[in-house]
Order: sequence, then structure tokens, then C-alpha cells
Amino acid sequence: MIVTIIGIGLIGGSLALSLREAGLATQIIGVDQSFENQTKALSLGLIDEVADLASGISRADLIVLAVPMDAMLTLLPKVLDSVADHQIVIDVGSTKQKLLGCVEQHPRRARFVAVHPMAGTEYSGPEAAVQGLFQGKTLVICDAEHSDPAAVTRVGGIFEQIGMRLVYMGGAAHDLHTAYISHISHITSFALALTVLNKEKEEQQIFDLASGGFESTVRLAKSSPDMWVPIFRQNRLNVLDVLSEHLRQLQHMKDVLEQEDYPAFHQLIEQANLIRKILK
Repeated sequence: MIVTIIGIGLIGGSLALSLREAGLATQIIGVDQSFENQTKALSLGLIDEVADLASGISRADLIVLAVPMDAMLTLLPKVLDSVADHQIVIDVGSTKQKLLGCVEQHPRRARFVAVHPMAGTEYSGPEAAVQGLFQGKTLVICDAEHSDPAAVTRVGGIFEQIGMRLVYMGGAAHDLHTAYISHISHITSFALALTVLNKEKEEQQIFDLASGGFESTVRLAKSSPDMWVPIFRQNRLNVLDVLSEHLRQLQHMKDVLEQEDYPAFHQLIEQANLIRKILK
């Protein structure tokens, strides 16, 4: 299988490593607007060669779109304009409803399978690619009923072979659920980082006192704004919904602490501990 990956960053690069390790790709072609990314991806062995968009599309069996979400809206229709019946196009984006809407009436819509591998780190670029990133993680396949059944089966099989479990859902449901389990986590981390940086003017004090708890909570604040602003823009209403609930919970905890109602605070933490049943 010849694979063309458009956008050779963390996810695109990690997918290249996984496909190669599993013996699923005979050749991996990289397409990226950044010459620096092209050079790094080649030197790291993520890809076998660099090509322009037209060449990369025409030669591939599987075409992977791994670019920021705003760019995805213009790239996906352009790619579908050029694909043949034997080719499959997937995206690996973190929002789906708007993207699916922009190709809903495209004559080659059936060649597209919308997927979201629920995996990643706070780092970006080809050098952030991680071997085994997808092992044991979940792949969400969205609106599968609008894709060619054989293409859906083929894509699902590929990701199962690199260690992922499959979940199927609609694009709207996907965006709602990811707002709660992923997007709010990033906003919270960004806000915590801004809070600490604003209150603690002496950076060295942060480094000296930072413990594992702080580091794990603020880790996502290292994530790229080029990636996350488009995600927040496209999933704005769902993010605002969950953010309102998050702010309500924070205000409630603040009120309880101001009232020095420590039994109530104890109860709130006990309620929060129920998350253990979900995240084992």
C-alpha cells in the first residue's frame, strides 16, 4: 500500500511510524508546505520521499490529511476532486461536523472516511512523532454510513492492525463528546498556565516548586495555538457549553471554600473521585 500523508507533524509522523512498523505501507510519501518539516521528516525516516500535492494524491492508495482544522476545510474538497475509485481519503482531525458538512454533497464523498485517533501529546512537528502512539487507543469513525462500506472496512482494519479499538458515531455526537473529554482539558490547562504565569512573576520559583501534579495538569498548555485555535473555532458552541459548566463547578467550589464549609468540600472531592470508575 502506498500512503501519502499531507501534514507531517505529530499525528501524521506517528502514523507513518506505525504503518511502517506493522508492514502496512510499502512506500510513504510526505506532502508539507514547510520545507523544514519536509527535511526533518526525511532525516527521521518518517517518509520515503517528498512530493507536491498533485503527485502525492495521484500515486497513493491511502491519502491521510493531517493538517490544522481550518486548512482541512479547503484541502479535503480539493483532494476529493482528484481521487479515483480505488483510493481512500481519511482525515485525523479533532472536530468533524463542519468538515463533514463541507463535503456532504461532493460527488466523491464515498471515498472519504472521517476518523479521529484519540491519541497525541503536547508536542508538534515531525520530531514529535512517537512510535506506538496509537497502541491501545480509540479510533472514532464518524458518519460511516456516508462512506463506501469497503473503504470503511479497509480503514478500520488498518487502524486495528496498529493497535487501535474502533468506535462509530455521528459527527455531531463526536464533537460534543470531544468537547467534554479533550477540548475542555486543553482550555483548563491553558488557563492554569496563564494563572500561574500571571501570579508567579519569578519563573524560577515555578521551576523549583513544580511537582508531578502541577506538571501533569499544565502539560497540555504546551500545545500549539496553530492547532488548537481552529479546533476551538470549529467546535465553539460545544466548547462554550462545557466551559460554562466548568466555570459553574469552579464557582461552586470557590463559594464552599469562602464559607469554610469543609464537609461540603470533602463531599465535592468524593463526588469527583467517582471518575475513577471511568478512568481506571
